[in-house]
Amino acid sequence: MAADKKLLIDEELSNMKEVTKSLGGIELVTCVPELVRVHLRLTEHKQLSMCLQFPEDYPHSPLLIELKSRTLGDKLLDRLTKICEEEVKKKLDRSRYSSTFLMDNPLCSCSEEISLIKKELLDDGDELKLKQKNSQIVLRIRKKKYFMNFRVNVPDDYPKECVRTEVTDSNFPELLRMNFQAQAEEISRRCIQPPLKKTPKAPVFTPKPSLQPVCEFMIRESIKRYPEEVCPLCKETCLPDDPQTQPVEKSKEVIRVYCGHIYHFGCMNSYMNTPPFKGGKKCPSCEYRIFHHQWNVSPELAEARWAHKEARKRELDEVMDFLE
Repeated sequence: MAADKKLLIDEELSNMKEVTKSLGGIELVTCVPELVRVHLRLTEHKQLSMCLQFPEDYPHSPLLIELKSRTLGDKLLDRLTKICEEEVKKKLDRSRYSSTFLMDNPLCSCSEEISLIKKELLDDGDELKLKQKNSQIVLRIRKKKYFMNFRVNVPDDYPKECVRTEVTDSNFPELLRMNFQAQAEEISRRCIQPPLKKTPKAPVFTPKPSLQPVCEFMIRESIKRYPEEVCPLCKETCLPDDPQTQPVEKSKEVIRVYCGHIYHFGCMNSYMNTPPFKGGKKCPSCEYRIFHHQWNVSPELAEARWAHKEARKRELDEVMDFLE
């Protein structure tokens, strides 16, 4: 029996050597009866090591499998180990299946982020679907009567490359929809690219995964936030309770400023054109200076315009008093 077992193991090892030669991204590190170790590498962040051992009563008992990775999450490795063990029982080739799993599941490089998104960001009524074939995460997020559908494209070399976000459907005002997507792209870029302007005491830039920061912005800081956001000036809800309410008066149109707060256009227009102007206008909610292209003038020019307007008003009032 011992001789039969040795012949069987030798045959298995020989087959393993032949299989690894025909598969790309696979390195056979060790191939002896005591231990078989295979390293699988698809990209820098999609790689794992697999250790196989023959049990004492092999082939009556299946191979012992251990998967390790510095880039893939523990939950994913546990799941993949269980799948491999099931496949081993069916006498399928171990290294081939693990490699195929990584290729067929490109989102494995962000599995932990996906778990956190499901756990921390989604509420009842929200939806998250994984499209492994297209390497996409499709989300439908709701808040009150508002919704936004968007998909996140995960590149093959993630997280070395950043994700791309695309809004596919929404009943938010078009201005906010465009802003959400543009800001998501900027957050994603900042995760992998150092600041254009370096500060002397800033720490060394280290790239980081971009999926979770983008989803936190899109879901928590935008879609879930703005349906309940009030105008800092009039203290009324900025967005109408029913997104189908039409038409919206010009004064009630929503604008978003650099700090992230939203206002009614009429409230902001009155605030920006009324003194005091010294030091620039600041957001009442966070005290950050307000920047917006529609009021892109210096405090001195804003005050001069207001003084000129007030002078004209006084002149008209004097004329009216004279005519009476």
